[in-house]
Amino acid sequence: MAALLALLVLAFAMVFGNSAADPDLLQDICVADLTAGVKVNGFVCKDAANATAEDFFTAGLAKPGLTNNTFGSLVTAANVLKVPGLNTLGVSLARIDYAPGGINPPHTHPRATEIVFVLEGKLDVGFITTANKLISKTIKKGEVFVFPKGLVHFQKNNGKVPAAVIAGFNSQLQGTANIALTLFAASPPVPDNVLTQTFQVGTKEVEKIKSRLAPKA
Repeated sequence: MAALLALLVLAFAMVFGNSAADPDLLQDICVADLTAGVKVNGFVCKDAANATAEDFFTAGLAKPGLTNNTFGSLVTAANVLKVPGLNTLGVSLARIDYAPGGINPPHTHPRATEIVFVLEGKLDVGFITTANKLISKTIKKGEVFVFPKGLVHFQKNNGKVPAAVIAGFNSQLQGTANIALTLFAASPPVPDNVLTQTFQVGTKEVEKIKSRLAPKA
């Protein structure tokens, strides 16, 4: 499995390296200085002389994430916020764990295409095109599926055992817009009359959904 994962990461690098969504780097390395107060499109580089191996390393994807939450899934990121050495490199990874019955609910990544490799279990996955066509498939251990940049997509574990994937992105920070949370848990909130007219339901239904998706105290 370790060798297979190494080949997968190499494949991510080859594919995304030639078509990165982020701007190309202008130096060998640009380790993100996450403490700098300067706001730029990306992150300010710290002095390359101060770069260390830790800037390019994380063990965060080694263990399954806790999935005892509303959706029964957890995304563990290995992006520029966790691996500062990814700054300007245009790639990142994530591990997604799913409890039995868990879902990574419909969402989009505005800055990246996503490719997933199934570590364990079986998932029903899909995305919806701008022509409103659902492209879906059941994928299992060792298989790969791609979600095009910006399109709404999901993964659902309909099995009786946990599942997990490694996801690759052609962005150092792909961004995620969870459709349900974006509409029903925004702050300040989306007006009820917008949601009732959009979904053709009453105010009570909207308030019920909002209460279920509200951040836990």
